[in-house]
Amino acid sequence: MARFLQIAGLVIGLTGLVLQICITVPASMAAGRSFLGSIVFYLSFFTILTNIAAALVHASLLSPSGYAWFPAFAGPRLRAGVAVSISLVFIVYATVLARLWQPQGLFLLCDILLHYVTPALFVLWWLIAGADGSTRWRDISRWIVYPLTYLAYVLLRAPMAGEVPYPFLNVEKNGAASVAVSALATTALFLALSVIAVSADHWLARLRK
Repeated sequence: MARFLQIAGLVIGLTGLVLQICITVPASMAAGRSFLGSIVFYLSFFTILTNIAAALVHASLLSPSGYAWFPAFAGPRLRAGVAVSISLVFIVYATVLARLWQPQGLFLLCDILLHYVTPALFVLWWLIAGADGSTRWRDISRWIVYPLTYLAYVLLRAPMAGEVPYPFLNVEKNGAASVAVSALATTALFLALSVIAVSADHWLARLRK
């Protein structure tokens, strides 16, 4: 079951990522961005970056060559952090972003794959086989670097690019106070998920023993 979930997560994740870039780049260029700017735009989404991380975890554990290329992603502490991040992807999209637009066709398919299917597969795999009791509470301070660095990138890029990947981070339209509240709420959610992940990791390890 664990191997099946990993293979399914890798195949579906890569399918969603490749399909998303194939439809995003042409649409982005049609909107006036350059090819390079369209690639940067594609990589500016937390969803995309986190799904790439999830795919690297699966790849690193499924094959010896993958482990050699991406040894860090095979580590139990990092994959727990990825489980937290991809859970955040699902929760924020399902509760906030899904109602802000109505994707159609291939965009809808990518949304389902990257926001619902891959998070479910990854978290289920982690609960079944990825959690081994090795996480520590101090790991949370390392995991939080990823979303905070992403937030800083988005806010610093916004004045130069004139755009943000997520509307709740738009200072120009929403105001600094509103963006600060959204950022704090998202950070608090990430921390809560991290506490749940560490607790679940320890509990599952004891249960298996």
